[in-house]
Amino acid sequence: MKKLLPFILFLSPSSAFAEITAKYVTSAQISIDSPYVITNAAPSSYSISGNNVTTSTGTGDSIVTNAIGGLNLGSLTNGVPAAVNTNKTVTTAGSAFSFSESYQAGDATQTAITPSSGIATLPILGGQTTVISGGTAGNLALTSLSSGIHTCTAGGSGTSCIGSTTVSIEID
Repeated sequence: MKKLLPFILFLSPSSAFAEITAKYVTSAQISIDSPYVITNAAPSSYSISGNNVTTSTGTGDSIVTNAIGGLNLGSLTNGVPAAVNTNKTVTTAGSAFSFSESYQAGDATQTAITPSSGIATLPILGGQTTVISGGTAGNLALTSLSSGIHTCTAGGSGTSCIGSTTVSIEID
């Protein structure tokens, strides 16, 4: 009987049952960048400083003493404000004085830029301009097998490919 015990245990039905679920998710993505342009137009600016100088604005009967010129934001032409002149006179004649004034006209409002064949004709601006040319497919290819093996062939500049497989096993 002792010799039959292992054989009897092997033939007896198991009391534990389990469900096994396996999920395989495969995804692939190929992308090619499009061309784009980032342009920051330069602003208009005005500054003035000095000592022993009397300033004023206007002419004739419309003079405003101790006023300084600057930018007339109420008068814009293509996004650039008009400059208001500052009249200057030395306050105490014969004494030392200093005076500094600067004006920079900003970039005018631009018309729409239309890329042609991935290249855009750009205006020359005083601000920063960044140009990114579009990607080229070249030999770009992605093979994704059900076994989870992915093969990516690099394309031209501005391209990328991503292949992934996720495997999950659930024992219930």
